[in-house]
Amino acid sequence: MLQSLPYELPELITRAPLDTHRSTVVPEWVDWNGHMNVAFYVAAFDQASGAFMRNMGLGRRYVDGKLGMTFVLETHVTYDREVREGAPLRFTTQLLARDAKKVHLFHEMYHAEQDYLAATNETIVMNIDYQTRRSGPWPVPVTERLDALWETHKLLPKPAKAGRVMSLSKKS
Repeated sequence: MLQSLPYELPELITRAPLDTHRSTVVPEWVDWNGHMNVAFYVAAFDQASGAFMRNMGLGRRYVDGKLGMTFVLETHVTYDREVREGAPLRFTTQLLARDAKKVHLFHEMYHAEQDYLAATNETIVMNIDYQTRRSGPWPVPVTERLDALWETHKLLPKPAKAGRVMSLSKKS
């Protein structure tokens, strides 16, 4: 386990939920239905996860310095309301759980001007040792940052869409 990181960490943001990532629906994300294609919701949520990781100190320098990287283990997306080309997006992120190697995140995507919920993403991300490409514990400074963030996020209610299981309704 890394005891320190060889670069300065950004100021830690601990808002609950985090509300730091913004994006826009770009033309290449739009399909023949005239709205954001399903595949690009995952791409947009991955950018929100990236913002979370940078807040923890796990940005580009973490990978470029051959210290470690993060891999997504599982993800679940709900599509609540369409967004179209040019729509400004606002993302919130809630830390649902963390352990020595993983985080469980819940993102919500909103239309940034009309403020409606467009989609949600629940994901589990694991820390990876750069040399072995196998799971490894968070560096000590990251563990400390996750603990500090957890102090504010543990007070939030669990999102209604977190932990959902996919199925068809059983109507007769």
